[in-house]
Amino acid sequence: MGEVFRLLLSFLLYALLSSPVQSASKVPFHGVGVNYGQLGDDLPSPSTSVDLIRSLRASAVKIYDANPAILRALCGSSLVVSVMVPNGLLPSIGTNQSAADEWVATNIVPFAGDLRIRFLLVGNEILSDFASNSSFWPFLVPSMIRLHRSLRCFSLRGIKVSTTHAMDVLQTTFPPSAGQFRSNVAESIIRPMLQFFHRTSSFYFVDAYPYFPWSANSSSISLDYALFQGNSSTYFHDPASGLTYTNLLDQMIDAVAFAMAAEGFPDVRIGLAETGWPNAGDLDQIGANVHNAATYNRNLVRRVKKHRGLRTPARPSSAIPVFIFSLFNENLKPGPGIERHWGLLYPNGTAVYEIDLTGRRPPGSYPPLPPATNNEPYKGQLWCVVAPGVTNATALEEALSYACGQGNGTCEAIQPGGKCFEPNTVAAHANYAFNSYWQQFRSVGGGCYFNGVAAQTIIDPSYGSCAFPGKKQ
Repeated sequence: MGEVFRLLLSFLLYALLSSPVQSASKVPFHGVGVNYGQLGDDLPSPSTSVDLIRSLRASAVKIYDANPAILRALCGSSLVVSVMVPNGLLPSIGTNQSAADEWVATNIVPFAGDLRIRFLLVGNEILSDFASNSSFWPFLVPSMIRLHRSLRCFSLRGIKVSTTHAMDVLQTTFPPSAGQFRSNVAESIIRPMLQFFHRTSSFYFVDAYPYFPWSANSSSISLDYALFQGNSSTYFHDPASGLTYTNLLDQMIDAVAFAMAAEGFPDVRIGLAETGWPNAGDLDQIGANVHNAATYNRNLVRRVKKHRGLRTPARPSSAIPVFIFSLFNENLKPGPGIERHWGLLYPNGTAVYEIDLTGRRPPGSYPPLPPATNNEPYKGQLWCVVAPGVTNATALEEALSYACGQGNGTCEAIQPGGKCFEPNTVAAHANYAFNSYWQQFRSVGGGCYFNGVAAQTIIDPSYGSCAFPGKKQ
């Protein structure tokens, strides 16, 4: 460590110890927070965004980095704050205490006196199977240990160090009592992580979205059960634990609780880092609509208010911190259409639907919601074509090149002499290429998005002798 940085650390430590830093551990957090993502090119400024968070009456906010502009905008607010260390920094921080000290000194210490920072989350869903994060796995727990040590060095003892996990860290989730971590991470990573959480009184943070198991099994899971409005006919009774579940979120969280107990850590607290419901999506994405999104989130916040924190059958005496995803619809998120439609607000600040995150607003005071029109699987034909209004030729050419380079014969029909070569325009060729790619790969996760220049349609784009892939002959 250089002498200049040593002097800086000494100065910051002196300034910190000389100022009245609020202990984050004393900040009550029994309400509902919101995730403030930034994957959009049309989002309002941090100061405006913080005003909007306040207008929702949120108790807390979680951000996905340590953006100084956002942290400055949050200074002086009453919001509990959760900050995240980006995934890519784990190899450096996990092997170098000086790197951990420098990150805390740069990103946390300058704001510690003016912010209620309660959580420092080290990476985002590092252990997920579908993410290419396996190279980071060995550095996850060492990074948390080093950052915890740095916080203690700066006398920031109220900040809890953790990380976030998707539900796919479990290999068994049903029934909840059979919850079990994946064998490839249970002993090498999960167990030492839970030991760290136990020793530091921290939280296991989970991202739990009932939308996904319901949408994948809508014929066997009741939508009302997923939306917190089931009845005794939809409840689930776990025969091994004897516990009865009235909703799908409790069932998912308790699968985590039982998995931790199976590893010998039944007392580690749980936090809900992300949950929510999509307010729109692609044509073939069932149940993604404003009606369901509003119903899910409004019912969730009322439960939190009623029980003074989210509590589950397996953890009735332990309040779970809750963060709803997300503040805005974020138009730069890749993947299926639902990925860009989880927001409580549109980027212009208007509400996708009205909600009071304190849970105090009476249900009858909300205006009527639009009807849910897609709660059953779409059974018609769909095609993937250039999205309406797209005129960026460069973006179309890049997407066309990508689509043609992915599959065997994807673009054969639009080569010179092919049945779909005419009209010889970028838009016409992109229409064919997008659909040809999507029809080949949609069953294995291929999307109709192409960086925002493609969209699904129910209108067959075939013309003349050019029958687009997917058309029934």
